[in-house]
Amino acid sequence: MNILVLNGPNLNLLGEREPEIYGSTTLLDIELLLKAGFPTHALTFFQSNHEGELIDRLHKAFRDTELHGVLINPGGFSHTSVALRDALSALRIPKVEVHLSNIHAREAFRHTSLTAGACHGLISGFGVDSYRLGIQALERLM
Repeated sequence: MNILVLNGPNLNLLGEREPEIYGSTTLLDIELLLKAGFPTHALTFFQSNHEGELIDRLHKAFRDTELHGVLINPGGFSHTSVALRDALSALRIPKVEVHLSNIHAREAFRHTSLTAGACHGLISGFGVDSYRLGIQALERLM
């Protein structure tokens, strides 16, 4: 299976930024764990702090007939970006949103994810395992 793993703003600082919330695992660690845990999958990783770059990557995915699913952690854009939601809505392949922390146990403004409504499901609050569970969910959806 060919899966795009898309990460939004500030996720490049994982392991350093607010470790009491996000843990000490880096984004590179997550990539290596996923590659080791799903060796038969073709995983493509992309991270950007810029909303337009994430949208452009989803537009590229829209035209990619080899792509089977998208695993996305939109970070803070989850709560603010109608444009990112629209780009996700355009995709006709399975999409799963993940978050390391439980967004419903945090500040009130994080309780609503605009982007999750354009995905088949949302996995939140399981730390690094959210990514693993997200890929397992994509497997079931395909």
